[in-house]
Amino acid sequence: MRLFIVDAFTDTAFKGNPAAVCLLEDPVPDEWMQAVATELGLSETAFLLGDSLRWFTPKVEVTLCGHATLATAHILYSTGAATGPVEFVTAGGTLTVNRNLDGMITMDFPAKEVTPATVPEGLEKALGATAVRVGRSNLDLLVELDSEDTVRSLAPDITALAAVDARGIIVTAAGSATDFVSRFFAPNVGVPEDPVTGSAHCALSPYWSARLSRRTLIGAQLSARGGRVEVTLDGDRVHLAGRAVTVLSGTLHI
Repeated sequence: MRLFIVDAFTDTAFKGNPAAVCLLEDPVPDEWMQAVATELGLSETAFLLGDSLRWFTPKVEVTLCGHATLATAHILYSTGAATGPVEFVTAGGTLTVNRNLDGMITMDFPAKEVTPATVPEGLEKALGATAVRVGRSNLDLLVELDSEDTVRSLAPDITALAAVDARGIIVTAAGSATDFVSRFFAPNVGVPEDPVTGSAHCALSPYWSARLSRRTLIGAQLSARGGRVEVTLDGDRVHLAGRAVTVLSGTLHI
């Protein structure tokens, strides 16, 4: 079966967030998909069978993933397997993607409301920073810090962060060159730091739209690889837009 590695949320190879995309020919056991994802060791491996799309980290299956969805759509468009809108059936609901004339791929994802929360015990010590605001979506903990520089310079205790009861920890602040910045840590699902996280922007979009009184925003994720996500809040949906680059294609011989 065909296997690709794609750098998502970037137009430059070896930047953004790498995801593996496996185009299945027949149904396979969940244990096999998990074993492949663990072997590849990327933050997400996507498995597509017909219109059914699933995502696995090296440790667990997840219910929503932006960059691996972008990577999968990019492969369908770049190989000619798709030309217009594509619907993926996923554990996070039906996700629609489309490619614009300029090559930008837009994905229609569920918005994740962020509600105010208290600071979990040990969080600030684990981050090495003081929270300005803390909130929760149904997936993640969102922590706003005082500045872009603070977000960029974080060197958190990843082991301590694993004690926080959440899929992941979104750390964010207002941006200078972009509307907001973020980083994403998810040791509980086997991803110490994710380079660029589309699903986190499902919470960042409504959070910063309320703060900045604008529906369309640009976010930068300040990981070592870096990436850029354009977001537009549309009611209870978020449109995530980005580019992607294929860096490897081959055949999985198992």
